[in-house]
Amino acid sequence: MLVACLRVLTVISTLVCLGSIAYCCMCIWLGFRFAAESSTAAASDAAHPPVSILKPIKGADPEMYDALRSHCRLDYPDYEILFGITDTGDAAVPLIERLMQEFPRRAIRMVRCDQRLGANGKVSSLAQLAKSAASEFLVVSDSDIQVASDYLRRVINELQQPAVGLVTCLYRGIPGRTLSSKFEALGISTDFVPGVLAARFIERGLHFGLGSTLAFRKRDLDWIGGFEAIVDYLGDDYELGRRIAERGLGVELSGCIVETHLPAYDFAGFLSHQLRWARTIRASRPLGYAGLLFTFTLPWAAAAVLAAWGAAWAWWLFAGAIVARCVMAFVTVRLVLDDTRTIRSLWLVPARDFLAVVIWFGGLFGRKIKWRGESFTLEKGKLKPC
Repeated sequence: MLVACLRVLTVISTLVCLGSIAYCCMCIWLGFRFAAESSTAAASDAAHPPVSILKPIKGADPEMYDALRSHCRLDYPDYEILFGITDTGDAAVPLIERLMQEFPRRAIRMVRCDQRLGANGKVSSLAQLAKSAASEFLVVSDSDIQVASDYLRRVINELQQPAVGLVTCLYRGIPGRTLSSKFEALGISTDFVPGVLAARFIERGLHFGLGSTLAFRKRDLDWIGGFEAIVDYLGDDYELGRRIAERGLGVELSGCIVETHLPAYDFAGFLSHQLRWARTIRASRPLGYAGLLFTFTLPWAAAAVLAAWGAAWAWWLFAGAIVARCVMAFVTVRLVLDDTRTIRSLWLVPARDFLAVVIWFGGLFGRKIKWRGESFTLEKGKLKPC
């Protein structure tokens, strides 16, 4: 009986490992293709319409000022920045006031977002910010996102392409000093980003957005019911992109890469954040979450070695898996993201991959999350306060 079970496990782990190696090869090709597309992108020759940048704010961190400051130094002729504040005593308020002093000619406004319109406080603030925005073109990004000076020109140029309804951006994580923070940066660069490129290829276009950047027109937001329609969803960026795509408009993946500073997590903080992320994906894209099983290249290769009792062919399979996984990680980190920091941590990829299996199972079975200081239960992608 044991022998039969081991044979079945050997066959399953070997076949899935081969499929996972094929996935790595596909991501390598997609990484080269994305890098080529980005390098040959035409210079912006489109009009530069007025833009409103919406920033819902809650709390502050040491790197936040530099991230917000980068939005005040954009090479773009006409834009405003609206900061949504729910509490005048928020630690971010002095930072915004400092921005206003440093950039007196920049159109910067603080908007009181007193109403709680639903479970997702960030989206509740965005709904109120959108009503205060003076421009038809809106750009939303998280408060910790740092951008280059040509960011807005590139994103708005891409948004003005025919049939494009939303533009979103890949991002690289700048890790803190802790090992857990480096693990998170690796997860973004070597798991999440290849997954986005693969989804765009397999599904013949993106059908979701990323919170690092969501650029769209106000009329398209109104058409899907405004932010109020998604105010109870945890994956608000996914929902916004999905609903705009359902309107028949394209979701464009920009060639512009942005950055986010990651906290210096301890292991408990890292695990909590990863589980929230995993449960968000599971709630928003259940089939995609199931498909993540086929991306665990090294764990499947290790399972094949164990099930085959260390047979020589299994070790060759393991070696092939290591090569495919490492090349995929290098291509994504270096060519797609130009991430010079995370590339120094690539030796941690095997440990990160085995940890990802544990996180995947935790995300599969749990429904409880903690977010922005509140506790919720996830029900069909929606937040239910505990």
